[in-house]
Amino acid sequence: MHRYVARANVDHYIQLLNGSDLAPHDRSTVTKMLITEEDKLSHDLEHLEFAEHRAANGRARVNHVRSLREGFSFGTSEREQADRLLVNIENLQTLLEDFCHRLRERINSRGL
Repeated sequence: MHRYVARANVDHYIQLLNGSDLAPHDRSTVTKMLITEEDKLSHDLEHLEFAEHRAANGRARVNHVRSLREGFSFGTSEREQADRLLVNIENLQTLLEDFCHRLRERINSRGL
């Protein structure tokens, strides 16, 4: 049961971090909570597939937000907002990729 809750929490925190309406302190808190939940899942291959799927979705989101940002002219408030959102999405993607890497390392160190 705890795996289901941890996965649901990961998805919820990713959703929160994908938004642009979190204050920096709240973003930091949610990021820490995401890392805590990811650590709960870092024990077997089943969770690696879950993590890799989230990372793949994140890569698609980074590319999508980057494309949208390019539609705004430099120096506009829309471009500045899109830049901030892109930085947030890229930071989240780094967390997701790091989680996949850590999980692969743990699994590989077991000699499966």
